[in-house]
Amino acid sequence: MSTGINFWDISIWSFIITLTILLTAMMVANFLRRVIKPLRRSLIPSSVLGGFLVLIADLIFKEITGSSMFNSVTLEALTYHGLGLGFAAVALKTTDRKFANGNKKDILNYGLTTVSSYVLQGIIGIAILLIIGLFISGTFPAAGLLLPMGYGQGPGQAYNWGHTYEVLWGFEHGTSFGLTIAATGFISASVGGIFYLERLKRKGLVKTAFEDEIVTSVEENENKPSKGEIPLSESMDKLTVQVALVLISYALAYIFMWGVNKFIDAGVFGTFGTNTLQPLLWGFNFLISTVFAVLVKTFLRFLKKKRIMRREYTSNFMQNRISGFAFDIMVVASIAAIRLSAFQIRSFIIPIIALSIAGCVFTYIQCDFITKRLFKGYEHESFLALYGMLTGTASTGIILLREIDPQFKTPAATNLVYQQLYAILFGFPVLLLLGFAPQSNTNLWITFIVLIVLLIAYSLILFRSTIFKNKKNNA
Repeated sequence: MSTGINFWDISIWSFIITLTILLTAMMVANFLRRVIKPLRRSLIPSSVLGGFLVLIADLIFKEITGSSMFNSVTLEALTYHGLGLGFAAVALKTTDRKFANGNKKDILNYGLTTVSSYVLQGIIGIAILLIIGLFISGTFPAAGLLLPMGYGQGPGQAYNWGHTYEVLWGFEHGTSFGLTIAATGFISASVGGIFYLERLKRKGLVKTAFEDEIVTSVEENENKPSKGEIPLSESMDKLTVQVALVLISYALAYIFMWGVNKFIDAGVFGTFGTNTLQPLLWGFNFLISTVFAVLVKTFLRFLKKKRIMRREYTSNFMQNRISGFAFDIMVVASIAAIRLSAFQIRSFIIPIIALSIAGCVFTYIQCDFITKRLFKGYEHESFLALYGMLTGTASTGIILLREIDPQFKTPAATNLVYQQLYAILFGFPVLLLLGFAPQSNTNLWITFIVLIVLLIAYSLILFRSTIFKNKKNNA
């Protein structure tokens, strides 16, 4: 009698079936965008549209059969790991130092704009939920911080912190709340982006180039392997090497998090460890995976410098494809993981609507104000790139940017890539507040005040040139 697995068991196939459904939905969404012109011009990414298609299909399936097509744990795991793996792949890419150093002031300003937007979204989010809480019982004011996570950071972080608030702090349907905010962020990116483009067209300032009209040399150059790279296929396929490097980086991140978690479980950090440090640690898997990917890349560079390794093992083109795949899966799985049953609760649906509208409007106004004053000469490109990223993801920003700068002739795309380091450095204090705010009403108000102080401080740094220039002129 066999004691092994049976290949016909559903457990053997469930993960593959889930991936197949998600990827098929994205392909159907991409086809619909190609054949339906208004849908294509809506600028909604295929992964987002695919997620909504899966959500609708699952709703119909549930009505007919009484059960879901998916195991929600699988979808949530794909969202969580998609974020970490995607960032590891991005960090493994070799950077062009000429570009990174060539426009330092604007890159710094992009990073500061990103973080100041996180802070503003956090302030608006908490303020709105505090007001709503006066009229609707069961409101969780700290969930206002999910606005910058969903809009500014995207579905991965919205899931991480929504789930944390649900499990640790009793925020009912917190996971779906965070994921829904992220989903409405993509819609806000589309609505705000189209509104801005239409304004420019009416003024005769730009001529948009939609997907079917775009022919770029950037992608053609990207397809070419860099000098000294390992061949496409020898004893080990080139793609296998790239995937291995990503997984090694992510595994090292896990070992680090697991090790720190052992100290937390042992009570070394007291209640601070369990209430604040632990959710921060596991919620920032993407940040820790980025650090270890950079260390892996540095180690490979060291081996090459010492001539122990003579060829370039990382491929920017393939790492781009891996990160793109990981982020696509993350987005489509995150939307598919939304529990529609939560929309029957007033303390869920009203805050969602209020936060989504406010996030769209205030992010639009802030980006418009900043880009007109700091990025003259390419203010329109900067607005589309930043607004798209700060309501959706970086890829959403690139989608909007391509409408008026398909060949990336302005520094906007480059700035968007290299601003990440500054965004992480300046954004770290904001991230620390995520685990602190929900612990008590006092902590929430402290967080609210700290965010206001940070917004003032970041704004002063952002407009430093204008402020000091005016002082010199007055002197």
